[in-house]
Amino acid sequence: MIAPEQKARTTYDNILRVVTDPEVCEPIRFLREREIVHFQRFGEALRAVQENLDSRNFYALNPAFDNPAVSQ
Repeated sequence: MIAPEQKARTTYDNILRVVTDPEVCEPIRFLREREIVHFQRFGEALRAVQENLDSRNFYALNPAFDNPAVSQ
């Protein structure tokens, strides 16, 4: 999920290098800033998930969840 934000940011940077019209540059700068924020939030969410991977009730790693014989 992080790669698309980085690619969009690079695209906006490239557009800003060639466009000089302020009416075009302003919304592109806004979109670029938004992608930076998205990148930061996805990074924060990923870190939070990684920190909690060893939690007792994290169902993706709960053997009882994956094995129907154990959960009954």
